[in-house]
Amino acid sequence: MKLKLFPLYLLLFSFSYSQEINKLDVRNFEALKTEFVPDKEQTLVINFWATWCAPCVKELPYFEEISKAYNKDDVEVILVSLDFPQHYESKLNPFINKHGIVSRVIALNDPDSNNWIPKVDENWTGSIPATLIISNSTYKFYEQTFTKESLLHELKTFLN
Repeated sequence: MKLKLFPLYLLLFSFSYSQEINKLDVRNFEALKTEFVPDKEQTLVINFWATWCAPCVKELPYFEEISKAYNKDDVEVILVSLDFPQHYESKLNPFINKHGIVSRVIALNDPDSNNWIPKVDENWTGSIPATLIISNSTYKFYEQTFTKESLLHELKTFLN
């Protein structure tokens, strides 16, 4: 009897997995930049990263801690993945699920990086990790890897 149910379990698992893949928010840069405007008193923390970038992966838990520690109305973390579109199913979605990412993930699918990188920040060389912190009147760009302490320090300058 257990063997007869196995195909049903497999079918249900593959259906639920494909549903998770469909939830990934994939955008070009023009659609992404609409996220760069915080709501009222909200502070946005936007991190550009990729699963293939070791320093990016190392600092992701710090961004996740912020997502869990602050009310979304006060601080929202958005993780902008620069993974390649052909790896969304095989690498990005499994990574998100395996690590239990709670922050919003947007996959940036815009191959014209020479056009959109300077729109994020005119001094950005394109290297990752890179982070934007935006509040009502302040916009700061960081082309660096954060420690937990340095990320919290920078965020607190926006919240005070």
